[in-house]
Amino acid sequence: MIRTYFSDCFNTSPEALEGYGAFNISLVNDLPVFVDPFLIFNSSDSQYQQLHRGMIQYLQFLRDKSISGGIDGGLLKAWFYFGEVEQNWLGYSLVGNKGTGLGKRFAESLNANLHTIFSNFGSEQVTKGSHLEKLCLIEEGIGRDNISDFTTNLIKEFLLEYTQDFARQFIAPALRAMFSVNRVRFSYDTESWETDQYELPVWQGDFVLLTPRNILTKDETWISKKDMVRSYHNIAASIPNDQLRAQVNNYFRQVLPIDPNKAEVEKAIARVFREYPELIEYYIRYKEDRGDQAVAISDKKMTEVECLFIEQLARFRDLLHASTAFYYRGFNTYEETRERISFLKDVIENKDGYRLFYTDGKPIGTEKDLQLAFRLTWFATPSDVSPETNDGRGPVDFKISRGSHDKTLVEFKLASNTKLKRNLEKQLEIYKKAHNTDRGFKVILYFTLSQYQRVQRILKELECEDDQHIVLIDARDDNKPSASVA
Repeated sequence: MIRTYFSDCFNTSPEALEGYGAFNISLVNDLPVFVDPFLIFNSSDSQYQQLHRGMIQYLQFLRDKSISGGIDGGLLKAWFYFGEVEQNWLGYSLVGNKGTGLGKRFAESLNANLHTIFSNFGSEQVTKGSHLEKLCLIEEGIGRDNISDFTTNLIKEFLLEYTQDFARQFIAPALRAMFSVNRVRFSYDTESWETDQYELPVWQGDFVLLTPRNILTKDETWISKKDMVRSYHNIAASIPNDQLRAQVNNYFRQVLPIDPNKAEVEKAIARVFREYPELIEYYIRYKEDRGDQAVAISDKKMTEVECLFIEQLARFRDLLHASTAFYYRGFNTYEETRERISFLKDVIENKDGYRLFYTDGKPIGTEKDLQLAFRLTWFATPSDVSPETNDGRGPVDFKISRGSHDKTLVEFKLASNTKLKRNLEKQLEIYKKAHNTDRGFKVILYFTLSQYQRVQRILKELECEDDQHIVLIDARDDNKPSASVA
């Protein structure tokens, strides 16, 4: 059996994890879910409420130090820099669990904004509480992964104890070990992070952390910049101060071009928030008042994740594993890549693998999902499989290599991609030149007949309908023998 998930690797049942409330992580690559601090804030669980107070206490400490001045480079690193807690196996990594963490840019952004947007932390007048997500509302490039990493660092002690308790109940002693873990909790007496000892599940020489399912979400966190822009008109209408409301509406009309497109409307809204930052408080209150929706939506999204990335991906993995000989064939990277793409295509089209990309009869698959499925075909290979490799012309989805002289590239696209024609025409050729190889494949996944016909038209226009390096995969559910029982 190919061991993929926590339950596989530690000989415990998925039901035990579910009963404990923990998410069944993959130990092959990260799964694209994130810790949402709002779900901690909004919970009626006293332990979660205490966690949120601890998070806010630390930000208040940073705010006070920032305002008083005198934070040198060493203290900035000690207090404001945070590495990714990679042992929870959550996030974007397609191979392993190594992320970038929260470095200099995040630290400097946080330090700078503690003087302004965080200056009233703990004594807000409009909102019901304090929210560290404010940082992603005003800073470009700070999103759900950064907020999730920051939150995970601030609740690390809880996650360690949570995992240790599960391990001692359900995991054999041979699969546990004692670890000395740094940056567990912050001492306000010494103003430094402390180290502590924990007995934890051990996997490939490192410990593994479990995370409660009910603080996780997929897609955006409940409080996010995209949602704030989308909710602008509701926020503006909810301002109780009629003078401020009139000023906001007047400014919006001034900065909005005549006959604006969507991008120009969003740009105008962003200008309003910069001009009237107090609107951020009204947006957060708007989201607080709808906190029950956050819980319901998160639960639905996590059910989709479990269906797609655990239940259906496990079935996909088992289909691959059933063809044991597949993993032990020896080719150069070009032949090996072609073989594995062909196998992936066969599993999706002829062995119910298409179900991986559906929930409740609707296609929800993304290019990332297709990449993740492709990654699962690369067990037992002498090749190096590197996702999102960037050699100066932008990242390519996968580079398969055996040294500098044997490299093959793979790009994945959905047929619904609006830039498909341009990508087919230019992208892979640029990547092949940048990576010094003339070998590469384009893999296109389609869900409907109309998508297939669109791809065929594009290939004909580009005079490459017979190109063997462009592979179409049929993920339709209306033309499969088993569709009626899907």
